Amino acid sequence: MGSLDDVAARLVDGTIEVIDLTAPLHADTPILALPEPFGQTEPFRLHEISRYDERGPAWYWNNITTGEHTGTHFDAPVHWVTGQDGDDVATVPPSRLVGPAVVLDVTDRVAEDPDFLLEVDDVHAWEAEHGPLPARGWLLYRTGWDARGEDPAAFANADDDGPHTPGISVACARYLAEETELLGLGVETVGTDAGAAAGFDPPFPCHGFLLGAGRYGLTQLRNLGRLPARGAVVVAAPLPIVGGSGSPARVLALVERTS
Repeated sequence: MGSLDDVAARLVDGTIEVIDLTAPLHADTPILALPEPFGQTEPFRLHEISRYDERGPAWYWNNITTGEHTGTHFDAPVHWVTGQDGDDVATVPPSRLVGPAVVLDVTDRVAEDPDFLLEVDDVHAWEAEHGPLPARGWLLYRTGWDARGEDPAAFANADDDGPHTPGISVACARYLAEETELLGLGVETVGTDAGAAAGFDPPFPCHGFLLGAGRYGLTQLRNLGRLPARGAVVVAAPLPIVGGSGSPARVLALVERTS
């Protein structure tokens, strides 16, 4: 891109576009529901402190309650038992919050099968067309699931057998963790694992393998369809919660526009 001055100038003139990959955070934002007896996260809530009234005549502000893993959020390694000795969200090096990104798009296959799982061969086929996965970069997994983001029931897509949402196979999760130099994995669903991943062997392989390898997760992303297959730069900005396992995040992509 040239010097930082060049980048700044191109941000101003729009030839580098900033695309928001973040879902709006509100009371109806879908959250992950675990089966009993496991503990549950709290939905997002605003609690008004004052709004230009007798509680504070010139200012409006709120307290908030929510879980660390609500809405578009960042998973730190310590979130999972396999990464318990790794970084919490406050100790992730800032340099690892910015990196190149590629988009692997399987929306057509997910439209036919909401339980679709990405396999290693799919990754190799993508690389044959677009080049290698980026070292110290993000793999963004586009499934089209963000279109359901304002409908919690459609987003969960659950029946008596549990949720039916796309994800990544056990073998592919292991491959991404052990055979690539990715920073992490970004998805459009409520978590980095498939809806059926509780029944995999091992269960929740994206969490187990990737966080155990010191990688990161980004979830509930939007607007991946506006990104090129490769060439974007992602800025993932979680709150530096000391001891935190994750945080809601504002995730932005920088994309070069030539016209």
